[in-house]
Amino acid sequence: MLKQSLQQKLQQKLTPQQIQLMKLIQLPTIEFEQRVRTELEENPALVRAEDEENEEFARNETESEITASYEEYEDTPPKENNEDTLREDDLDLTKYLTQDDTPDYKLRTQNYAPDEEEYQIPLAVNQSFREYLTSQLAPFQLDDKQMKIAEYIIGSLDDAGYLRRAVADISDDLAFNEGLLIPEEDIEKILKEVIWLLDPPGVGARNLKESLIIQLKRKKPSPDREIALKILEREFNSLIHKHYEKIMRKLKIDQEQLKRALEEIRKLNPKPGGSLSNIRITTHIVPDFKVRIEEQPDGTKKPVVELNARNLPELRISRHYKEMLEGFKLEKNKTKSQRDAITFIKQKLDSANWFVDAVKQRYNTLLKTMNAIVDYQKDYFLTGDEQKIKPMILKDIAEKVGLDISTVSRVANSKYVDTPYGTKLLKDFFSESLTDLHGEEISTIKIKEILKEIIENEDKKKPFTDDGLVKELAKRGIKVARRTVAKYRDQLNIPPARLRKAL
Repeated sequence: MLKQSLQQKLQQKLTPQQIQLMKLIQLPTIEFEQRVRTELEENPALVRAEDEENEEFARNETESEITASYEEYEDTPPKENNEDTLREDDLDLTKYLTQDDTPDYKLRTQNYAPDEEEYQIPLAVNQSFREYLTSQLAPFQLDDKQMKIAEYIIGSLDDAGYLRRAVADISDDLAFNEGLLIPEEDIEKILKEVIWLLDPPGVGARNLKESLIIQLKRKKPSPDREIALKILEREFNSLIHKHYEKIMRKLKIDQEQLKRALEEIRKLNPKPGGSLSNIRITTHIVPDFKVRIEEQPDGTKKPVVELNARNLPELRISRHYKEMLEGFKLEKNKTKSQRDAITFIKQKLDSANWFVDAVKQRYNTLLKTMNAIVDYQKDYFLTGDEQKIKPMILKDIAEKVGLDISTVSRVANSKYVDTPYGTKLLKDFFSESLTDLHGEEISTIKIKEILKEIIENEDKKKPFTDDGLVKELAKRGIKVARRTVAKYRDQLNIPPARLRKAL
């Protein structure tokens, strides 16, 4: 049975402006600069201060942008019941005409001296890995069919330079996509006689063992390399498990010969394609914040936070848009075209004003949050000792600055800070805490540093197992489970004991 009823419900909804502000806060410096440039291109009511200083340039530029933007606006079919349509009682333009130019303090996010070093964004364009390999095929004088096989093999390599696909699959691809019925033997021949001879050595191998053998055979022969080749070909499993006594016994070599052979193997590249794989553009990290240490008059030191806004232009609201509105205000009987133009200009001014306010809010939010983080981790920023990093979670900073946890998370996401001790990822300062045997809280970052120190100073002939590391940490008052030690070791990219063993 159908029934109608009234119901009251409370809902929290974000306005489009709030959603856009959250997106701006989350953007790192380079992407935010691009977002500002995009807004300047799309909204002619938003201009750079340097453009406004040259009045004639600004007037011509702005009027041409207005014309182009309004023509596009006119071409857009009107929506039925559009709430943005200008009504008779919406013609009050006072708030747009009485606004002064937005003061500098709302637009400038940082003051810099003219002789200060500018933040640059260095770019380096590289040839892709597969293009580099394909360019080496010319000297082999391959016919069309052989060239197609070679190109398909190169296209099947993964980012590390390995051929993970079966030769039969490549043969099927050539049959279905190119209409070429090519035996697997022909593909195998091109792989071994062409691809394996390309640089960097080792590309096209099916596995690590094959890649290392290819690399070693490409080197000039020597007694040590001959022993290394025998180890790879005959005793590879013993090598990866570091059963050195077994290798010496089977190959009838002494410890000194084994050491020299292992040194030759260590010089080989386990990922021959890794350095060139699919990298088109490399960029240096541009820090979003900078922390410097200032000496106070009383002799104490204080960390000072700066926001990297060097490459951002000073934004202003176009005064020419306001002048156009003033001209429309003088018209008593406005035509439909004039009324539509007023609607268009008001929309652009509203959008520009909102964006300027959003830039200011982004600046205040980022700076307030970063200051709270630096104040919380003051001991680290004054000394650079990572063991002095306190346990800190998003909630701690959110309560300190009076913001939501999600906002703090957006600030910390994908942002870097330039410190006197190097450039750090901001989220690395956040860590959980554990309680040691003395009842004191200790950060997971400090535990990892202690774990790293223990492993660095261990006897490499008898490295600590994970259980042994648990006992060593317990001697320092830190009680953790073995699986926790294994997790921290993996996060530090430290191999297990059997792979750390040395002669």
